[in-house]
Amino acid sequence: MKRQITYKTQLKLTVSFLALPLGATAISVPAHAQIDDEIIVTATRRSESIQDIPINIAAIGGAQIEQQGFGDISELAAFVPGLNIADQGGRDGNRIVVRGLNVEDIQNGFGQEDGGGTVATYVGEIPLFVDLRLNDLQRVEVLLGPQGTLYGAGTMGGAIRYIPNKPDFTDDLFEVRAGAYTYSSGSGISSDIGFTFNAPISDSFALRGSLDYQNDKGFIDYPYVVRAPGISEPDGFGDASNFRPVKDANTEEIFSGRVAARWQPTDALDATLTYYFQEGEYGGRNTSSFRTANIPATFGSPLNLASDEYEFAGRVEEPNERNSDLIALEVIADLGFAELTSATGYATVEENGQRDQTDLLISLDYYYETFPTFTGFTAEDEETEIFNQEVRLVSKGESRFNWILGAFYNQNAYNALSSEFTPGIGAFNAGFGFRQDLNDLEYFEADRTKLKEKAVFGEVGLDVTEAWDVTFGMRYYDYAYETAGDTQFPYFTTAADFNPYPLSDIKNQIALAPNQSDDGTLFKFNTSYQFGGGNTVYATFSQGFRVGAANGTNFCEGDYLNDQNQGLCLHSPGQELRDGGTAILDERNYSSDTVDNYELGAKTTWLDGAVRLNGAVYFINWNNPQVNTVSINAGTSITVNAESAETKGFELDGSWRVSDHFLMRGNFSYTDAKLTTDVPGLVRAINGQGTFTPDFGYGFGTDAINAQDGDRLPGSPNTQFSVFGDYKHPLSNGASVLVNVGYAWQSEVLSVVGARGGSYTLPSYGRANAAIGYEAGNWSLISFVDNLFNDFSESSAANTPLNNQLVPAFAGDPNPANVRRFRTNVLPPRSIGARFKYRFQ
Repeated sequence: MKRQITYKTQLKLTVSFLALPLGATAISVPAHAQIDDEIIVTATRRSESIQDIPINIAAIGGAQIEQQGFGDISELAAFVPGLNIADQGGRDGNRIVVRGLNVEDIQNGFGQEDGGGTVATYVGEIPLFVDLRLNDLQRVEVLLGPQGTLYGAGTMGGAIRYIPNKPDFTDDLFEVRAGAYTYSSGSGISSDIGFTFNAPISDSFALRGSLDYQNDKGFIDYPYVVRAPGISEPDGFGDASNFRPVKDANTEEIFSGRVAARWQPTDALDATLTYYFQEGEYGGRNTSSFRTANIPATFGSPLNLASDEYEFAGRVEEPNERNSDLIALEVIADLGFAELTSATGYATVEENGQRDQTDLLISLDYYYETFPTFTGFTAEDEETEIFNQEVRLVSKGESRFNWILGAFYNQNAYNALSSEFTPGIGAFNAGFGFRQDLNDLEYFEADRTKLKEKAVFGEVGLDVTEAWDVTFGMRYYDYAYETAGDTQFPYFTTAADFNPYPLSDIKNQIALAPNQSDDGTLFKFNTSYQFGGGNTVYATFSQGFRVGAANGTNFCEGDYLNDQNQGLCLHSPGQELRDGGTAILDERNYSSDTVDNYELGAKTTWLDGAVRLNGAVYFINWNNPQVNTVSINAGTSITVNAESAETKGFELDGSWRVSDHFLMRGNFSYTDAKLTTDVPGLVRAINGQGTFTPDFGYGFGTDAINAQDGDRLPGSPNTQFSVFGDYKHPLSNGASVLVNVGYAWQSEVLSVVGARGGSYTLPSYGRANAAIGYEAGNWSLISFVDNLFNDFSESSAANTPLNNQLVPAFAGDPNPANVRRFRTNVLPPRSIGARFKYRFQ
């Protein structure tokens, strides 16, 4: 349970369009599309052409990823209709939304441990969520809809697979690449450099590796960072000595790489050991307070703190570091009747950072607003340790029957500390008994969880005729979840009661206890028919699920209203509230949710293969969906269960090879996602201006607003489309000139279910891109412009405009506190740059 209401859910809607390139920003336009290459994928655990697979799948080849300069999944997701990537910037990672399967408010949340939890991401054969840099990949595959009978990890909404290039036994290779770009609203020159090598050691042993370093100089300014927290006046705008402005604060430095060793002693045995790493240092968030100055002043008149679109009015810097490591062993054995694959993975993710808590604490009722120079911030420390083992058998041969059988085990251990500091408050309130020996540590929270999952899954297929196929699938799953927590309010403790401890000692301080467990069975049915000419129609029913978990262990018991714990605890339904009434939702635990997916689709080619047009229509019934809200006390971000929701829509994807040198491509999707039952008390909204009470000082009162049947779900647009053209002009010397342009558009996006609680609706936007390049043999040079018309695009909102208030510290105070909590997360402004690649071979 993170004690916060904001900060890690910014939506990267820029990406669910069609591939548009980038040097290192949001949507990108391709440098050169692969006009004739047919991509072979292994998404169904067999090597097949993407046009022959009777499910909704997209794939982007490695050569195209390199040519278009794609940096991460958000930049190539535009090739996949129905897929939205919430671009939260490098600091906060990507959140993935498939076919509208999201009920979480895109204005709240923290962390990027699972990308939203509805889509499984695979690095090679290992399920691991990481915002992977797309270096030296063979391809990226995206499957839409539940895939739990094909994959070990839960795939409620779909699966994304990063498929790396394996070491090659015959090809000596050394490739270098370099790029540079600059933002129209930034002052630095950003760069991205790297290399890839392949070294055959013998006919049966080879090494391959890559190394890349991105240094993004940023484009968001923090003009109101206080010079000395607790001493400088955060609202003292008439005195510049209070502030230490930070230009281009949202920098990114990402060092990533991979090294792999492959051994194939016989044709029947192939083993690859791979080490992946990615280390990121981030200076701040891709967030803007521009809307603070451009919304109606509901309560008071917040100062115009952000006259520029790319300024954020935070009081402290918000750096973050995230390091991911993965060791993976894949062994493939040909048994004759079947192929046996064993995939073993061990991964760690470590993250630490700092975030501004000033506005949250002022808007609560802790009396902190009485301190004229109040500034608060939180330090976060997290570590995740993951072990995966998957074994599967895939039948071989020409039989009318084919089958897949697999077993999966996953263990995920998560430890986290959250330490909140309020400099100067301890001394200011010494007379109230505040503890003075903890460096103004105001709040301390430790969380531990351990999840163990087991599954057996498989499919059986039958070729009824040469044209008609049917497939049945089943999955049995079992999981157990343990949790532990420790929440302290140090100002009110004694040395005997509490002393803070480091993350390395968390296991010795709090013991895990069983929280919940569950098991169940999921099913799949697919049938397809292939007409003459290769056109295919298919129908699918598939089920998916996601595990449940706990929000925390600090339950409201006895006299939870006393000031010693600031009223921070979680309610059970029907429990009495401190301001009267009873709790409606269970704030303590939430259970697993499931989906039933119904889909009809077609894959077609026309004009002797020059035109390709694929489409799908779907309906998804979502049972017991996990939805995001905030706790009644202290505004803690929590998850609860609603009863049901649904999403339905259609997707189109097509391409037209106009000539040997000119390719056009586009897609369109429509999504209608909504609740299908009422959810009492789901949305907590500010009900007026901050008011003074003798017991609690000034605070923002809130109301529990009911979400209703038919309310639209947040996080994805109803409609989106993209189109681009790619032209390759051959020259007499054997070189080529490359030209492409693209445009992507999406409709408005809700930040809260049903647009309730005074929430902000993100406007629609479109972004254009262009590139021109020269390709000659073993080298290429491409120049590009992303966001050609410099559109100001907002990808998510944090909190609501009602948060922007002038709150007096006490009755008659002439210097009110300026709460400027509402903000939007933005995509990059126009960037101009170039990429260069040279291959020694």
